[in-house]
Amino acid sequence: MAKNTICLWYHGGAEAAARFYAETFPDSAVVAVRRAPGDYPSGKQGDVLVVEFTVAGVSCIGLNGGPAFNHSEAFSFQIATDDQAETDRYWSAIVGNGGQENMCGWCKDKWGISWQITPRALTEAMAAGGDEAKRVFEAMMTMKKIDVAAIEAARRG
Repeated sequence: MAKNTICLWYHGGAEAAARFYAETFPDSAVVAVRRAPGDYPSGKQGDVLVVEFTVAGVSCIGLNGGPAFNHSEAFSFQIATDDQAETDRYWSAIVGNGGQENMCGWCKDKWGISWQITPRALTEAMAAGGDEAKRVFEAMMTMKKIDVAAIEAARRG
């Protein structure tokens, strides 16, 4: 187990979520599935309690803790993409599997976890600063899934 691990609280879908992430993102895997040794407030002995997994190399634990807490956009995974095809692939995987689109490259998976699918072209253009970054920012603010060609056009002015 990694020294620092992100713990994500689920309402019972930790294993399904971890398997989806492992199938969707490179350098991702389900490491272990741990079952409850006894009954607990939101489950029974033998239910999946904890799932250890990685998402794009980041160590995570999924805890099936029940409905006491919900996810919010205050936490998100940010996935840097190299081109439009990779952006489309991840966006479609998340949204097409019961997720929701949001603005500015954000989407939410069906378990309520927020994702930022962020093309490197956007990050690089924003880092340029000045008028270039302002144009790119204004273009991004109109988008759900980021359109790399539109970002590059805004960058050029």
